[in-house]
Amino acid sequence: MTRIIASLLAVAVLASTPAATLAQRSDESDEARRVREASVVFGEIMTAEDDAIPRSLLGNAEGIAIFPGTVRAGFIFGGIRGRGILSARTQTGWSAPAFLTLTGGSFGLQIGGQAVDLILVINNRRGLENLVSNQFKLGADAAVAAGPLGREAEASTDLQLRAQILSYSRARGLFAGVTVNGSTVRQDRDANERFYGERLETQQIVFGEAVVEPPTPVALWLETLDRFAR
Repeated sequence: MTRIIASLLAVAVLASTPAATLAQRSDESDEARRVREASVVFGEIMTAEDDAIPRSLLGNAEGIAIFPGTVRAGFIFGGIRGRGILSARTQTGWSAPAFLTLTGGSFGLQIGGQAVDLILVINNRRGLENLVSNQFKLGADAAVAAGPLGREAEASTDLQLRAQILSYSRARGLFAGVTVNGSTVRQDRDANERFYGERLETQQIVFGEAVVEPPTPVALWLETLDRFAR
């Protein structure tokens, strides 16, 4: 069964990656592409004003993590796999991004595979500290809830106060709050090292414990965060 799910995940990865995208920016590193794709995903979602993440939530968020092109697949049982980035709010703005991986869990029973964009909005410091730990299980180590959408949710604070993390996903043009309990988030130290030239822990990057020189794609990511999550 595990082999079947792994095969479906691999097929979904290839099916969700257009040939033009593979050819484009072939000289860019995987990490640079991940940062750029996260910026594009967040910008596209937030320009759909009526169905976007409420600005009131983003304005108070302690951190934002985006996993573009996360693959979900299943045959009787489902699984997910993705790679993303996380930035935290600091006194001077948003931090440089740290790299994360997402594995396990399921969005529900299904047959086949699909690529989705996953967004986690971290509401408080405790949730952020949990997320940057070496291994973090959504739903077990922190309260995670499907996030509200649109202008009608602007005044709703009850969900924000109860959940440390709000989760959203976009698939085939449909954007909605989603439950991802059971998925595990881990630091991607190898990606941090390739991108920054140093083997850094996630917390060193997002909490400013290490001075890093962000490569070029980071500017677009930080500009997007500043635009929608001031």
